[in-house]
Amino acid sequence: MGLFGKSKGADPKEQVNEWCKKLRKEERGLERQVTAIKREEAKVTRSLKEAAKKGDKDVCKILAREVVSSRKAVNKIYAAKANLNSVQLQMKGQLAQVRIAGALSSSTDVMKAMQQLVKLPEIQKTMMEMSREMMKAGIIEEMLEDTMEGLGDEEELEEEVQGEVDKILAELTDGKLGEAPKVPEGSLASPSQPQQVEEEEEDDDLEEMQSRLQALRS
Repeated sequence: MGLFGKSKGADPKEQVNEWCKKLRKEERGLERQVTAIKREEAKVTRSLKEAAKKGDKDVCKILAREVVSSRKAVNKIYAAKANLNSVQLQMKGQLAQVRIAGALSSSTDVMKAMQQLVKLPEIQKTMMEMSREMMKAGIIEEMLEDTMEGLGDEEELEEEVQGEVDKILAELTDGKLGEAPKVPEGSLASPSQPQQVEEEEEDDDLEEMQSRLQALRS
């Protein structure tokens, strides 16, 4: 049985509705962050292509690393959004439980989703506060802690980043830089690439760039 009976004026239905409202707000905030990250990635992509045209491979590697980081960040945010949706669905299920039993019940699914959500810095504060409220309400059985597990993600990124950088270089320079196979322009994250026509028309410049790149590799 939930603990609402010990707190005057506490209504489980109102609590669940308030949580869902907060979760939707956090979801909108994450979507705005995704938009901002993708906008910056587009700028970096343009700079990388310009650097590739000039044969600045070192600069390209630095910019490709930024693209890798931004895509990793977007993937984490999408995973967080999925967990936010999961918690909202569970909360709606709790409302049905309240109508039957008159109290909220514990949920391992909510616990798992909240454990992932407190790892994301962008929403960590809100999720920590909500986890305290959920523990008092009897939905989760223990307080979630802000974790050190996130540090492992950065270490993993460092181990994998070089391979990812090579893939990004191959993708964004049409295979002219990087060690990965040549990737068609149509597979890029950005659907429209206005510089593609220019690059196709500037055959002489491309040949010169390739010669310079071969000289850099030797």
